[in-house]
Amino acid sequence: MNTRVSTLPNGLRIVSENMPNLKTVSIGVWVSVGSRYESAEINGVSHLLEHMAFKGTVGRSAKDIAEEIEAVGGYLNAYTSREFTAYYARVLQEDLGLAIDILSDILQSSIFADSELRREKAVVMQEIAQMQDTPDEVVFDRFQETAYPEQALGRTILGPASQVQQYSREVLAKYMNKHYGSLRMVVAGAGNLDHNHLVDLAGKAFSRLAPPSSVKELTALYQGGEMRQTKELEQAHIVLGFNGYSYTDADVYTLQMLSLLLGGGMSSRLFQEIRERRGLAYSVYTFNSSYTDGGIFGVYCATGAEKLTELTPVIAEQLMEVSQNITLREMERVRAQVKAGLLMSLESSSSRCDRLGRHMIIFDRPLPIEEILEKINVVTETDIKRVAAKVFCSAPTIAALGPISHLEPYDKFVERFH
Repeated sequence: MNTRVSTLPNGLRIVSENMPNLKTVSIGVWVSVGSRYESAEINGVSHLLEHMAFKGTVGRSAKDIAEEIEAVGGYLNAYTSREFTAYYARVLQEDLGLAIDILSDILQSSIFADSELRREKAVVMQEIAQMQDTPDEVVFDRFQETAYPEQALGRTILGPASQVQQYSREVLAKYMNKHYGSLRMVVAGAGNLDHNHLVDLAGKAFSRLAPPSSVKELTALYQGGEMRQTKELEQAHIVLGFNGYSYTDADVYTLQMLSLLLGGGMSSRLFQEIRERRGLAYSVYTFNSSYTDGGIFGVYCATGAEKLTELTPVIAEQLMEVSQNITLREMERVRAQVKAGLLMSLESSSSRCDRLGRHMIIFDRPLPIEEILEKINVVTETDIKRVAAKVFCSAPTIAALGPISHLEPYDKFVERFH
């Protein structure tokens, strides 16, 4: 695998992987800023800024940006997470220069015109309203807030509608100038490209980037607890979680394998016990969310109100059991799942590009696939049992939404892990 990294004189890092059999290129800019860097007064500004970056620059209107990339059959998009913001494109290999030019333009010359800002805030209001009409999304936001109370990491990515409506172009410009500097940005590319050519294009396009202002690091402090909201819904939506591991923790791959063993697919323990054997729920799965300095392991389940009495005791039983007993067959399955998921992602230039950008932000280098596979290969049954015992003794977080009167008390659930 041909992976190369270069650093421009202004500190901007360029990383690429050549995939010579393709006719396309995925290219993007990853910025190490997301909603966890916002104060409560500007919650949601990272996401609004991501939207506004496409709404006009000094030299291009919003329509120009859309038409130029689509005129060559390209694709342009972005996303905001709690720790990153990414702007990316996919184009034919001969249109790499255009994609770089547009990305550099929207990240250095956006004007945040008042008329466009009014319209885009209305769009974001619709996005927030749509999220609030989706119970499984609402319960995850409540879960995050409960796990990390009174912290930026616990607040929503979209922000509260009442605040977002008030943000001015000055708020956006100040936030962008503070965070969007060369030392906190990475240009990543994957596909049929030449690294030296990419460095040359990026060097010219991003020459005006300067280092960002100093940013105070915000430490994540997991606390746990419960949030219950009775609401007239057909199903109760439940998220149960525990303190997890950061990206850089030595046991992060072990926790990923634990997650797959318990709730990753139809052969997982929770799916088999809760859905197949007992018929307690249609949907049940586990998740493992890592951050730069912490993480959360959790279980999501949606079920009818009458099933809640039996549901949480069964989940707790399965979580505790895994710290005592794991079969060789299960180990082989979850190891194959992790490795297959990783290797299958290599077939997509978009996935490779995203991996490169995130790795440079988190680890300051792209992790070789061979290194990751080796870490997966050395995880043992004993490792998974040890990690399970440690994770499940942390304070649980419970978020419940819907007809939840039959959900057992928080203290009772806590007792099941001691």
